[in-house]
Amino acid sequence: MLTQQDLKQIALRGITEQQIETQLKEFETGFPFLRLEAAAAVGNGIVAPAEDERQQYVKAWENYKAEGHRVVKFVPASGAASRMFKNMFAFVDADYDVPTTDFEKKYFQDIKKFAFYEALDAVCQKNEGKGIEALIAEGNYKAVAANMLKKEGLNYGQLPKGMLLFHKYPEGARTPMEEHLVEGALYAASNGEAHVHFTVSHEHIDFFKQKVAEKADGFAQKYGIRYDITFSEQKPSTDTVAANPDNTPFREADGSLLFRPGGHGALIENLNEIEADVIFIKNIDNVVPDRLKPETVEWKQIIAGVLVTLQKQAFEYLRILDGAPTDAQLAEIAQFVEKCLCTNPKQQKVDAQYLRSKLNRPMRVCGVVKNVGEPGGGPFLTYNQDGTVSLQILESSQIDTNNAEYMKMFTQGTHFNPVDLVCAVKDYQGKPFNLPDYVDKTTGFISSKSKGGKELKALELPGLWNGAMSNWSTVFVEVPLGTFNPVKTVNDLLREQHQ
Repeated sequence: MLTQQDLKQIALRGITEQQIETQLKEFETGFPFLRLEAAAAVGNGIVAPAEDERQQYVKAWENYKAEGHRVVKFVPASGAASRMFKNMFAFVDADYDVPTTDFEKKYFQDIKKFAFYEALDAVCQKNEGKGIEALIAEGNYKAVAANMLKKEGLNYGQLPKGMLLFHKYPEGARTPMEEHLVEGALYAASNGEAHVHFTVSHEHIDFFKQKVAEKADGFAQKYGIRYDITFSEQKPSTDTVAANPDNTPFREADGSLLFRPGGHGALIENLNEIEADVIFIKNIDNVVPDRLKPETVEWKQIIAGVLVTLQKQAFEYLRILDGAPTDAQLAEIAQFVEKCLCTNPKQQKVDAQYLRSKLNRPMRVCGVVKNVGEPGGGPFLTYNQDGTVSLQILESSQIDTNNAEYMKMFTQGTHFNPVDLVCAVKDYQGKPFNLPDYVDKTTGFISSKSKGGKELKALELPGLWNGAMSNWSTVFVEVPLGTFNPVKTVNDLLREQHQ
């Protein structure tokens, strides 16, 4: 099935023939749905710390940082903003000229509230000879939208989300990239230094670096710290081959194989190369202006405090397991694994070997918010490959929609995962875990796409906070809804939280 030319093409990407054969087989077989025990809830997999406990966790985090540990803030930032502007692209291409849908009316009615208003007005003046107000007054709404979206204007339809102006300040508007630098200074700085890592797409990496170079010194002075800002790209070796509907390799017009990015799960490779003791992970668009940051900062400290408290206890138990633990000690460790790490052995024999396997692995604490109907994953108690049950973040694609009981769990779940993670990635001897070893490879998924008018099947790797972290120790902590303010459409920037 694979030609010599194909083999050369895959070798250039750092992919093996075996990987391609595995991927083509996965198109044939598909991926199994996960077996669920229950949706996680407060008291059953989700911790809701009381006020005095929250203070203790903040203190634990401050003490941990004071010990000189290396902390990194990891921000997946490669996504283009095109989906944010889907409605406005539709307006530019529509067969009418004035705002007609509720979305379009809202956009133009409140246009002065956008942080990018002044920048958009300037490009309208340059390209049209008139500002936004004059263009709207004469009914030329489409010129305004086109100047926001198109390359000759702000080019917001093609830029990465991290480079758009989100929030207004007296000294000038800020991008999400800048807001993440501020967050890094406020809760992730240790030893007087904030390490921030952005994953970016190849075509935007130079632009990102230039903007960071322009802004970082100002924030470093303001917060009295140094920045260490690094970048990486999704590796070509994590791309997946596309298939035809009959599961044969999809080929371009020139006969070459078509490869597609493997989704955010590919970033487990980037995460694996970060030198850190603790890594915060947060999406690029989930940021708020400074006036609302105190709540975010406090809860980041709380979940980090939960993490380092649990890790410290796990490390103590692993050292006990290195010796000759008594029956009483084994019982105590088993209770910690079941109650604090929410891992139920089910039919597994609970001995020293079992306990070591469940303790000596990467650990993450995930903030979860009350479900408000946002699309995305939720916290569940799920069966693992070894028959045990533990906490996982699941997407709807991983759940069998024909199973009424599972669908009830999913639709009636009380909480939602906003991608608010803090991760411990070294073992009790100070060695970094090899994170790809902890991926559940059976949790990828297949979607239908098209290229050049032809249907194709696309394969996504296990998601970064789903199957890619499946074999980590996972703990969920309820965090306030105010810490979750994603921007999925341009009009989300008109919400009070982004003003």
